[in-house]
Amino acid sequence: MKLLVVTNLFHPDRGGGASVFSDMCYELVERGHDVTVFGAYPYYPEWQNKSGARLWRVSQETIRGVKVHRFGMYFPKNPSRFVPRVLFELSFLLSLMRSLFYFRRFDAVMLYCPLMGAVAYGAVRKMLYREPTWLNIQDIPADAAAASGISRSRFAKALGNFSQTFLFNRADVWSSIAPKMIDRVAAIRRRGQPIHFVPNFLNGSMADAIAEHPTKLGRPAERPIKLLYAGNIGKKQDLLAFCQRLAATELPFQFRIHGNGGEAHRVQSWIESQRDPRFQFGEFLDERGFVQALFETDLFVITETPGVGASFIPSKLIPGIATGTPVVCLCDPDGPLGREVNEHRLGIAMPWSQFDELPDRLAEFSNDAASFAEFQRCALDRAHAYSRSPIVDKVERELLAMLHSPSNCPAKATPVSAVP
Repeated sequence: MKLLVVTNLFHPDRGGGASVFSDMCYELVERGHDVTVFGAYPYYPEWQNKSGARLWRVSQETIRGVKVHRFGMYFPKNPSRFVPRVLFELSFLLSLMRSLFYFRRFDAVMLYCPLMGAVAYGAVRKMLYREPTWLNIQDIPADAAAASGISRSRFAKALGNFSQTFLFNRADVWSSIAPKMIDRVAAIRRRGQPIHFVPNFLNGSMADAIAEHPTKLGRPAERPIKLLYAGNIGKKQDLLAFCQRLAATELPFQFRIHGNGGEAHRVQSWIESQRDPRFQFGEFLDERGFVQALFETDLFVITETPGVGASFIPSKLIPGIATGTPVVCLCDPDGPLGREVNEHRLGIAMPWSQFDELPDRLAEFSNDAASFAEFQRCALDRAHAYSRSPIVDKVERELLAMLHSPSNCPAKATPVSAVP
């Protein structure tokens, strides 16, 4: 199978699903498939050109058998603002459009959507080349932009919803990474496309790094309790609000924050100005550093801005629970993250409106070793659902089925399929 993958994030980018997208391509190559990636120059999560390349030049390289074509794009200084974000998306689309003159047809195309620019490119490519197209929905962009405040006006929200519905429906097959997200996108499906449940997974190198450490199952929480946040820091996380409210409590804790992103400088500046010894800010961690930090902490913190609904689920949850680290989540309890944490007893998931209860809940972890160990065990048990091989098996099987289907768009809606 000759597969084209379109994604803005690919190795050596970190965070935002980059390691999962890259690992999926590596594994498909190892299984004998011919994989080409159309992507961007490395920029994430720092939001700057990390390669030093001229951004409007197309470069080519091969990484672990994957042929990677990198297309330049505009990197905004403030990705949390509406106009710079639109220019960012549009520049990726326009840059990718140059590839249409390659006149090369693939057996199948897979689009990774956190970016609507990639989806729009796929829609144009579908119109010209008629290739079977799979849309992998990592984020629901219009919903996330509205919830995080990137799109504020009624017109911007309406335009985002219209564009999202129109462009999504150009693809023949959809998948998404959480049941709640599948429920949401099913409501905008117009052509009866199959929608597969394909969660992200623990990539191979991360799994190897975790395997080098002894289990922490049964290790009691320390006093003061140790908290860790590691990953992207943007509008969707609203981490600064969490830090400000946590600082106002009398709770003894040690909170390490390692990250980068559009809002990272605000969090770092606030921590430096407060001089509260309970907070520490550090750089974005590489994989091994991230794994080491997870084994050293008691609880892994994940925050979502209020109102994000079903627009995404943080992929960093997976390495967190794979190390046996319970999580503390400020989120919508009925959203993808809240449901996952509460249904599988992975830790605490509560709405921002109940923040005042958090100090007592955290104190319970330190005082009840048996309950804390139970959360650790549940985390390790649930991590098996995010194992790499069965998920890649599912994707490979469904890609081949899409290739050989007499019709890529059935007349009747096809039920959601789950990973076995």
